[in-house]
Amino acid sequence: MEQKRFANMTYEQVIDAYKQTVAGVCLMRLKNYADVEDCFQNTFFKLYQSCKQFESQEHLKAWLIRVAINECNKLLRNSKRLLPLTFSSKDTVSFPYDKCDISWALIKLDVKYRQVLYLHYVEDYQVSQIAQILDKNENTVKSLLRRGREKLKIIYTGESYE
Repeated sequence: MEQKRFANMTYEQVIDAYKQTVAGVCLMRLKNYADVEDCFQNTFFKLYQSCKQFESQEHLKAWLIRVAINECNKLLRNSKRLLPLTFSSKDTVSFPYDKCDISWALIKLDVKYRQVLYLHYVEDYQVSQIAQILDKNENTVKSLLRRGREKLKIIYTGESYE
């Protein structure tokens, strides 16, 4: 039986290559490990079910990011209808304070800033690529990056961005 291929990669190779990217996108969106796991699995399950032909590995990566964002949005929409019976501090993600790692500061930002900063600085996407992935205007992405940097600096250092 012949394995499905995605941009000349097997399903297992795709998971190995993009698991950090998908998990990072979901974590920046949801801040909850259980929800991240659900969206992570749903994203790769949708890929497995997909008959889409990908032009390149970059096209595949962008598709996975878009699907992961959509899965997170769907989960957030559906969870607004539910009231938690109990809340545990273990349910949310927290990062230890470390001056070398700004993840703890990034996770404190609003999702609109977290998302663009993550895609730009961690995944190395250009503004035009982020705009395409998020279906936003390039100038909107530039504004979100600028404002996100300002807010990140305030959180990280306590100083305003100049």
